[in-house]
Amino acid sequence: MKIHTEDRKLGDAADGTMRLGQSFQRAEGALKVNGAATYAQDYVLENTVHAVLVQATIGAGEVLSIDATAANSRPGVLLIMTAETIEPLSPATDPVGGPMRTEPYNPLARTVLYHGQQIAAVVAETREQAEEAATLLAITYRESDVTADFHAANAGAGIAVARADLDWGDAQGAFDAAEIKIEQTYQTPREYNVPLEPHAVVADWQGDQLTIHEPSQWVDGMARTYAEWFGLPFEKVRLISPYVGGGFGCKVFAMPHGAIAAMAARAIGRPVKLAVTRAQTFTAFGGRAATWQTLKLGADKTGKLVSIIQTGASETAMDSVRLEQLNQATAVMWGVDNFHSRQNAVPVHTVFPGALRAPGKNPSAFGLECAMDELAYATNINPLQLRLINEAEKNPQTGEPWSSRKMRDALAEGARAFGWDRRPMAPRSMRNGHELIGWGLACGTFPARHTPAEATIRILADGSAEVLSSAIDMGTGTYTVLAQVAADALGIAIDDITVRLGDSILPRAPIAGNSQIASLMAGVVHKASIAAKERLIEIALTAKGSAFAGLQANTLEVRDGRVSSAMAPQETIPVYEILRSTGTEIIEVTRDTFPTDVSAADRYRSYTTTTGMQAPPNGGYSVYSWCAHFIEVRVDEDFGTVRVCRVVSALDCGRLYNPKLSESQWRGGIIMGIGQALLEAGNVDPRNGRVINNSLGDYLIATNADIPSIETISVGVPDYRASEMGGKPVGEISIVGVAAAISNAVFHATGKRFRRLPLNIAEILD
Repeated sequence: MKIHTEDRKLGDAADGTMRLGQSFQRAEGALKVNGAATYAQDYVLENTVHAVLVQATIGAGEVLSIDATAANSRPGVLLIMTAETIEPLSPATDPVGGPMRTEPYNPLARTVLYHGQQIAAVVAETREQAEEAATLLAITYRESDVTADFHAANAGAGIAVARADLDWGDAQGAFDAAEIKIEQTYQTPREYNVPLEPHAVVADWQGDQLTIHEPSQWVDGMARTYAEWFGLPFEKVRLISPYVGGGFGCKVFAMPHGAIAAMAARAIGRPVKLAVTRAQTFTAFGGRAATWQTLKLGADKTGKLVSIIQTGASETAMDSVRLEQLNQATAVMWGVDNFHSRQNAVPVHTVFPGALRAPGKNPSAFGLECAMDELAYATNINPLQLRLINEAEKNPQTGEPWSSRKMRDALAEGARAFGWDRRPMAPRSMRNGHELIGWGLACGTFPARHTPAEATIRILADGSAEVLSSAIDMGTGTYTVLAQVAADALGIAIDDITVRLGDSILPRAPIAGNSQIASLMAGVVHKASIAAKERLIEIALTAKGSAFAGLQANTLEVRDGRVSSAMAPQETIPVYEILRSTGTEIIEVTRDTFPTDVSAADRYRSYTTTTGMQAPPNGGYSVYSWCAHFIEVRVDEDFGTVRVCRVVSALDCGRLYNPKLSESQWRGGIIMGIGQALLEAGNVDPRNGRVINNSLGDYLIATNADIPSIETISVGVPDYRASEMGGKPVGEISIVGVAAAISNAVFHATGKRFRRLPLNIAEILD
């Protein structure tokens, strides 16, 4: 048969069955390796034309004029778009639940708020023609003073954000009375998502129906934004994203380039493809904001924490506030009776910051876990023992018990596998020739979130089954896990399961973010699969002439695509025969995980905004994943270079639906953490805020040559307070704490503290 990349079957299992919890290769892996997976830029529609973005070359000011005379004279040019030549769109709902803007939305700027902001677009028959014409636009600016980053003299202290404040106990009083005190400042730079697949949009209008091909972590949320921009009913927008070449948080929301492509397609009456270049991705959307935090840790002589005081700031855009919330890990990692946290947002001339793997939790853990290592040396207590001393028996912020917390197990198992008991306490006590060797430890956490969703299961007349959902798979394994869930619940072989994802016409799913998508979709697919199987059994019991007539439903079993009963062992009938014999073409069941009394409006808000994303409904328990990283580094004494040469990480993520995929996610997070610690930093020109290193040649990320042996250990157990199927967050937890473990290991190797990322060779040699 003809196989489409977005709905192809998942492949053969070795024995025709699949059980949740087994390791299985990613179902779409072969398609991606063979180049058959269809990404947004791969869609070629008839009569497609091409748009390119033109970005501001000043950091702040006004666009006075754009002379397009020369550009319009070039062959193939169809349209020049500027803020003056396009009609603004309607405002869209804030996707995170804030108040809706009232002013019209124009994706092309007159007032420039950062270097690289979109100010024009050129549409032509070919991309090359559009690119040439774009260089011919004569742009006149009025420049204003620039605040390049929060280190700039004109940056100021920022805006206090009260919603981020946390207080319990008497933190200042306890710190003043503490026997041991630590006070240090820790900094992280701007970091960028740089997914392998850059952003792209193919927009096509057919009458008042808008179809968008775009990489998306949230097709329903993005479709809602497009619908509101263009004043369309939600059902008139179809957003298609079967494959996503990485996102890490940057492909969640509809963005200006998407609006520009759709506006151009409507104006010209032809499909428009707009591909954001690699250099443009550094300002077409925001990555992790730069942060600083000052931590005061007070403890008694036994190492027991008595107080944590945290003050800090993160950069934000000039026209809107977003926090990289620095107390996300600090407030829950270790037991402390007195806590105080305040954070400011500092407006600078930058694109609005976005989410990057483990937002908030990552820089939060960097500061806390470095400070804990400093406390260990101030008290002369082994860093592992210090953490055991401060183990939190309940959530220190809320007082709630943990749904599960295997931190002690993570520390014990990780230490055993790493050989931590052989670590000398003194810095600079391990070497191999000119290399100083250091061993570092840090821990991390990530909260569980849950949003209602829906899914459809179809059992077809040939005995195969389909799983339908608008949930997406950005390489994390959603296709595979949902096939496993359905095969297990339906009793149908994995090679007879088709999974269709990433299309807004399918049953609704929320954002693939906060590491929630696998657990919430596994739960709803299991629920729908059980209901579909019950309907199949009902047909088997009631069909005229059925061999199972008169038996109880609970005596029938569906296994390996056949229906049988212990009460009639001589009968075992293929599913397809039961359906065909009764003239049943299809069994279709849709289920959701909404409360039974939820309104249609609340359903819509839940899957198109993040307002429905809450802690799991678990009866007063706090639900988190946990991890402990043990890392060995080698520091070249002559050149100051740092090489991570061994990683052992133990993680508590509850039940693992597919251990192979979970390990892949853990390794990916650890690798990103290595890059964060040693390589990654967005550098800006202080004169105009321009991102200087806006390429993968200059913005350095970890490559194979940087990656050592990585061992991951699961210490989790099924946690049914966390999710219906017992899983907890997997995708983001493993980056949390990696940079701190590396920094601590470098101190152990060199005797020098490094409190700013990435670690600097010059400081190591100093």
